[in-house]
Amino acid sequence: MAYLETRGLGRDFPGVIALNDVDLTIELGRTHIFAGENGAGKSTLVKILTGTDRQTRGQVLIDGRDPTEDPALYRNVAYVPQELTLFQQMTVAENLFMPFDRTGHGGTLFNRRALMEEAQAYLARFGIEARPQDLVAHISVSDQQLLQIARASTNEHMKVLILDEPTSALTRVDVDRVFKVIRGFLDRDHAVVFISHKMDEVFEIGDDYTVLRNGEKVESGKVSDIAEADLIRAMSGRHLAMEDHFRPETSVTDTIMQVNGLSGARFKDVSFDLRRGEILGFAGLVGAGRSEVMQTIFGYLKASGGTVSVEGKGWPLNDTSRSVTGGMLYLSEERKHHGIFPMLSLRENIGISILSLTVGPLGISDRRERAGVQKIIDDYGIRTAGMGKRISHLSGGNQQKAIIGRAMANRPRVLIFDEPTKGIDIRTKAEIYRIMKELAEDGVGVILVSSEINELRKCASRIITMHNGRITGEFDTAATDTEILVGAIFGTEAKADAI
Repeated sequence: MAYLETRGLGRDFPGVIALNDVDLTIELGRTHIFAGENGAGKSTLVKILTGTDRQTRGQVLIDGRDPTEDPALYRNVAYVPQELTLFQQMTVAENLFMPFDRTGHGGTLFNRRALMEEAQAYLARFGIEARPQDLVAHISVSDQQLLQIARASTNEHMKVLILDEPTSALTRVDVDRVFKVIRGFLDRDHAVVFISHKMDEVFEIGDDYTVLRNGEKVESGKVSDIAEADLIRAMSGRHLAMEDHFRPETSVTDTIMQVNGLSGARFKDVSFDLRRGEILGFAGLVGAGRSEVMQTIFGYLKASGGTVSVEGKGWPLNDTSRSVTGGMLYLSEERKHHGIFPMLSLRENIGISILSLTVGPLGISDRRERAGVQKIIDDYGIRTAGMGKRISHLSGGNQQKAIIGRAMANRPRVLIFDEPTKGIDIRTKAEIYRIMKELAEDGVGVILVSSEINELRKCASRIITMHNGRITGEFDTAATDTEILVGAIFGTEAKADAI
């Protein structure tokens, strides 16, 4: 029997039909997959189910009742967003029970000891490897993701848990932790809605599925009854020929960048070369030090030792502005916080990076800026209703293409991608992969940091593995088995197939 359902659900915005005639049935004790490309209507549907938006037509029923007539019913549906929304400078326990009045810890007297004791029980239940008194800023990304799920469960009314890309930046080990938590919810007669673009996870954890495309439900059923290729075809509306690999096909020539004995936050004595004509991959568990190495090379984090040279010349460390002017760009995995200006338009987000092309004697030329922005939109296939649209209203894939496009307008020599396909659908992933391949073939030095082994195998010419802040191996992708890579990621001394 359905606990949560929609009948003929529709949502209109000026000039746009975001959802049209969507029927949905979600049962307790089962995991329901929401599948669809970025912009298919999943976010709009979730907003209506959680009460943050109201449908234009149709009906939502929670436990057989209409929540528009009894808004308290919306408390039965909890949502965990893809982006981390925790208070970084507050403790794990404080984040877990906020707002305090909702979880029974409010009032004029505040018992911190009781808060910490209750928090410890939740941390044990969800396998969170942090202490109640730890600041969230100091715990791992995987623990933060689990903490967000645990926070949703402190709502005693919750019966349906909606998880939006909960594993987008997690390694396989951490994904297993999340899946264990999900199965625990199902055992206690809850329903889980799981939104993901990772097909292997969809087929591992899903019971039922609903596919949205262009705001309409195009298919639904049991996950066990559909093949992966058919699900992808339903999502995209056409067959996607995902190539075996997107590794550059040009000859690898000279060394663009040399890193020698670099040390910094969470890593030590890291050395490697980046060669022209290749994509160099970095693999490792969350916390292995991959991102910290890249942020230190770029100058965002302080180096404590070692040197970097680009095209034979010493590279200044600890200075991001000199990195940018010198031709090095770092594209962060946190697009929302470090990659875009969310309150500004697409035009402004791109225009701010091409000022050298648009500024004239009388200031910024409107004509030049429009022409420059439109060229990037066209060259990188950015799908938007217009350059004046706020960038935060674009899908994650289109935001990422805008970031790459404006980066390339500055003609960088080295481009570092950190989890570039996080939260992006399959078709757009392939577009990002092709862009990286073309950049490498055009002579740009490309580094790819990714938590997905399959992504690295598809794109990287060589893969460097890290564990606990140190390099554990360097491998020719085409000649190396996945098992060897996984062993090196876990710190096993790997010699076979190593370069």
